[in-house]
Amino acid sequence: MAKHRIVIVGGGFGGVYTALELEKLVGNNRDVEVTLISHDNFFLFTPMLHEVAASDLDLTTIVNPIRKMLRKVNFVAGEIQSIDLDARKLTVLHGLDRHLHTQEFDQIVLSLGCTTNFFGLPGLEENAITMKSLEDAVNLRNRLIAILEEADTECGENIRKPLLTFVTAGGGFAGVETLASINDFLRDALKYYRNIKESDLRVVLIHPGDVILPELGPELGAYTQKKLQERGVEILTHTRVTSYDGHVAALNNGMNIESRTLIWTAGTTPHAMIGMLPCKNDKGRLLVNAKMEVTERPGVWSLGDCALVPDLTTGKFCPPTAQHALRQARTLARNIVAHWRGAEKREFKFKTIGLLASIGHRTGVARIFGVNFSGFIAWWMWRTIYLSKLPRFEKKLRVALDWTLDMFFSKDLVQFINFGEHGAKQIKRLSTAPEAKLEAPAKAQAS
Repeated sequence: MAKHRIVIVGGGFGGVYTALELEKLVGNNRDVEVTLISHDNFFLFTPMLHEVAASDLDLTTIVNPIRKMLRKVNFVAGEIQSIDLDARKLTVLHGLDRHLHTQEFDQIVLSLGCTTNFFGLPGLEENAITMKSLEDAVNLRNRLIAILEEADTECGENIRKPLLTFVTAGGGFAGVETLASINDFLRDALKYYRNIKESDLRVVLIHPGDVILPELGPELGAYTQKKLQERGVEILTHTRVTSYDGHVAALNNGMNIESRTLIWTAGTTPHAMIGMLPCKNDKGRLLVNAKMEVTERPGVWSLGDCALVPDLTTGKFCPPTAQHALRQARTLARNIVAHWRGAEKREFKFKTIGLLASIGHRTGVARIFGVNFSGFIAWWMWRTIYLSKLPRFEKKLRVALDWTLDMFFSKDLVQFINFGEHGAKQIKRLSTAPEAKLEAPAKAQAS
């Protein structure tokens, strides 16, 4: 008899944890074949991504090889090209020669996540730095160090002000945690750069709302703003970026900020493949029922960032957070097995436990079961909870060791070797500024 083929598309929280749960449920069943397809061969623990960018953690500590996590699930490293839900097959671009591979399925889980949304604003996609992937974190770290090296030289004196102006657009969790981490990193690093004064450094956070971190409420948002401002961060509320050409960020209030670095965390959009499917969606996210079934498509499931899962506790939709994706994955895996066996499926029901954010200087903010925490205790809770959620004991130990050593030693100022095309373009842009071209001979001599 042919095996029942279950294919999971996407290697984020939803996809990997669905595979892990299926491995427990049917991993030893020879009648079932589970396959996970992901662009990367590792699982990225995104809540700690900003710590890699700010040199708090080594990049290998927050990634887990998927093949080490899944022993009884097939894995394919490739890029999805097409999904045919009627024919029950998909194609994957795979291998060094980028050949096409066809994968058939009886059930499919769509967990493709989301990508950065630039809202069509001029110059942002070409010039801004994003914080969605491991490559993004490496690019940002490399750029921060490259800018410090450039600004410290005599030939960089004329462009020191725009070089040392760092703008982050987006006052949500990703934007605040990234900005807080790099602000600490930059200010701690200045003692090794003799020609740069702290007054040369300008760190700006741009947010369209009344207060940053709106998910945590106005009280914790105001606390966060106060702490960041005390550490030299300039916060512009009720403000949006309207364009960025790599040199000047134009704002909706008519202000222009000269900066060579703009970090964009102000919007996401579901994976483009979702919009190509013949399924009902809302703004690119698949509409599913409380059992995570795609409407009118038996055996087609979706969860995480690319799905609108009804929240039975609030009557709205589940927020696209890791804590929801983890629990959706467990329920979904059981429903997939129930569908195969013809048994009754369960609805997903979960109430948010809490939200936490690290805001630098061993300080954090948190709301747990409706109770607000701030300061050191919130920062300690952030580290403790996320460390417990990090997969595999080996990685937990490495992160705990890095955090311990960070208490006694300064952060590394070493640039990672980055072979990514995007990373090369971002670093190269430093030497293509109009002012930099005028100083080219002096730079060459100084080098």
